Amino acid sequence: MGKNKVKIPYVLAMVATVVIVDVLFLRHHFWERLLSNIGIVVVYIGFYLIFLGRR
Repeated sequence: MGKNKVKIPYVLAMVATVVIVDVLFLRHHFWERLLSNIGIVVVYIGFYLIFLGRR
């Protein structure tokens, strides 16, 4: 149960970051939007594996 307390807010923060970047900056740019979304997810996954994956 302890890991779920970390995962749920972490995933919600990732989703919020993707949505905010999409809406504010890249609304009409499909390829830039797609690449930035992939980049954001990769950064979040890397951060999770490096700092939070050790629990």
